[in-house]
Amino acid sequence: MSADTAPDPADWLQYNRANWDERVPIHADGAFYDVDGFVAGRETVPAFALAEVGSVHGKRLLHSQCHIGTETLGWARHGAAVTGLDFSQPALDTAAELAKRIGVEDARWVAANVYDAVSALHEEQFDIVYTGLGALCWLPDVDRWAQVMAALVKPGGFLYLAEFHPFGNTLARDGITVKYDYFNRSPHVWDEPGTYADFDADTRENVSVQFDHGLGDIINALIRVGLRLEFLNEHEMTMFSRYDVLQERDGFLWLPQGHPRVPLMFSLRASKAG
Repeated sequence: MSADTAPDPADWLQYNRANWDERVPIHADGAFYDVDGFVAGRETVPAFALAEVGSVHGKRLLHSQCHIGTETLGWARHGAAVTGLDFSQPALDTAAELAKRIGVEDARWVAANVYDAVSALHEEQFDIVYTGLGALCWLPDVDRWAQVMAALVKPGGFLYLAEFHPFGNTLARDGITVKYDYFNRSPHVWDEPGTYADFDADTRENVSVQFDHGLGDIINALIRVGLRLEFLNEHEMTMFSRYDVLQERDGFLWLPQGHPRVPLMFSLRASKAG
């Protein structure tokens, strides 16, 4: 690819939306999301998230960057009144159809870039704002993200974030060699076919732009917008097969016995004063 045709990272939103739009049917039909299993009753919210969030019965929950809605509707099954927000209209169309299949009639789906969420939701606020795994890497400005999240949380409510641990981004495929710079904040432009849900999928919209955010960057961004950090938990398991040595156990992927343990996911809860 010549310099004059190389993707411009400033066009991150255009590239990323096209990339996600194309992958929606692959995800909806594939084994990774197991939509039929979800319809039959499979749990889609990680057990640690259920425990850390607590009861959502009767609460109004916004799932930011909800994709095809399997986790959003998982929270609905636990009693939450859910709203899913995503920048991909095909993903939201799939989520709406999935809601019909499981009989959730009051789920709402809003198409918007995260940074436009406050206006797209008409300044509505929620008891719980939830952001799940693999979301923050698609956003260039974590401070702006925190400002939006804080605006969407109602007084007395909280933000809950479950994410892949940024230290994991430094590791090579062997899960032990530190290969990449933890403090590199420049955008990463990828041009790769397939998807994390199907590496061999035939795709055309293959350019994506991703961004690394350190743990301190994320926590400090939330503190700066006035949210109070209630806890930060680091987890040694993960839910994505990014290292060759990972082994499945109890619904998660783990580094093998004897392998040095490193944090692969983290979760936090940050509340707004009531």
